[in-house]
Amino acid sequence: MKKVGIVMGSDSDLGTAEKVMEILEILKIPFVVRILSAHRTPNEVKEFASAAEDNGFGVIVAVAGMAAHLGGVIASYTILPVIGVPCKSKTLEGLDALFSMVQMPSGVPVATVAIDNGANAAYLAAQIIALSDIELRDRLEQRRKTEAQKVIRKDSSLSPQLSVEDYE
Repeated sequence: MKKVGIVMGSDSDLGTAEKVMEILEILKIPFVVRILSAHRTPNEVKEFASAAEDNGFGVIVAVAGMAAHLGGVIASYTILPVIGVPCKSKTLEGLDALFSMVQMPSGVPVATVAIDNGANAAYLAAQIIALSDIELRDRLEQRRKTEAQKVIRKDSSLSPQLSVEDYE
């Protein structure tokens, strides 16, 4: 099975990256976590991204806040899918990171999920890898069924308590 690379711009992004790791662990997808800065360690970013496919990666998740150029820099060195996860910051609430990720030039895409939504990045990475892995596809389908059942159980317990069907 292909691995997922999780690259954080700094250790302050760890909370969001942990959401990615949690889902990948549930789905039994191997992953490698790195801290690489597009601005402070550009040579290491280039080295990682350029060799990612040869090193068994199928997808790279770039978790970054502030200017958030990490995903775009990684995407410039590989044709592997890159998924950006913008992190919320104190100054602009993560909008700066979101805009940096979604405004990539034509031909160098970074698929981007919502601010701090590491779980969806993991699910998207899993779906990409599942295109060539039937066992993972089965696990993803089972996970969706499990999540649907949780909603149905919550509806069954909460709806009767909150509903008013008739006023006399």
